[in-house]
Amino acid sequence: MGTDHHGNRYGRSERARESVLEAADDLLVEHGFAGLTVEKIAARAGVAKQTIYRWWPSKVDILLEAFGDDQAKALTPADHGSLAVDLREHLAAVADFLTTSDAGAVYRALIGQAQHDPVLGTRLRDGHLAAQHARDRLPFERAVARQELPADTDIDPLVERLIGVVHYRVLVTGEPVSRDFTDALVDAFLP
Repeated sequence: MGTDHHGNRYGRSERARESVLEAADDLLVEHGFAGLTVEKIAARAGVAKQTIYRWWPSKVDILLEAFGDDQAKALTPADHGSLAVDLREHLAAVADFLTTSDAGAVYRALIGQAQHDPVLGTRLRDGHLAAQHARDRLPFERAVARQELPADTDIDPLVERLIGVVHYRVLVTGEPVSRDFTDALVDAFLP
């Protein structure tokens, strides 16, 4: 009857779930992947350790859920009515998400861990990165619908050409990914 349960046998409460996900994000930033434990997450979130294990099998599962929620909220491109504006805003949001947010730190940790854990790598690619790729396609799909791009445009390589550069800088070279950089990338990309 509208009662908010706190991780008991009646189901997980949204408030407790959000507390756990936020605690996992914060603690990962503070302690790194190796220093993150379910015990620390439980203490920070104010829930019992067994409650966490009832909801998530491991800290990786918590991080994946936190990352997925954050990614969908932060990286769904807005429709500004122009491919150029949509791409500039979206690439700047991707760069900011990956370099300055706690969720970006979670992503970098998961990518690092996935290099040693092929099951995690598959889960990350097939779930979260595939969902993000679908969101990254939206500016191009809208441009096709507005006839800014031809109807037969092969969108996937276009997405990879733009988003891939940002990921490469963040994950490989460590070079800055400023708004000036992402705007120039879009300007060079568009005809």
